[in-house]
Amino acid sequence: MDHDQAVDMLEAITAAFDAHDLDTILGRFADDAVFEGPRGTEPWGTRFVGKEQIREAFAARFSGIPDVRYRDEGTFVDGDRGASEWTLSGTTSSGERIEVRGCDLWTIRAGKIVKKDSYWKIRTSE
Repeated sequence: MDHDQAVDMLEAITAAFDAHDLDTILGRFADDAVFEGPRGTEPWGTRFVGKEQIREAFAARFSGIPDVRYRDEGTFVDGDRGASEWTLSGTTSSGERIEVRGCDLWTIRAGKIVKKDSYWKIRTSE
């Protein structure tokens, strides 16, 4: 996969997140991929290994924030690593309105995502 193809893939994944399209998202992931979510008790957040665990994590995001939107703010790739910046917005299932800036750090192998490491900037009232 060349540079432009890798950038196109990451931008397509962000668009698929915005569309809540799990099949398209997971079609870009390797079977043994790892997703490290932004929240959790460990320094890396919560780790999900393999497509089934990753599907469950992403499905939970879509059900927890039913109207979640992802706005692409920029993507770059260097070799087998990439980064995407975005703004996530929506209303949680408990009625809380959220808007956060975030980024994903990606690792690519043989044209598939093998790692997605997510970071969020959490807004506070103070």
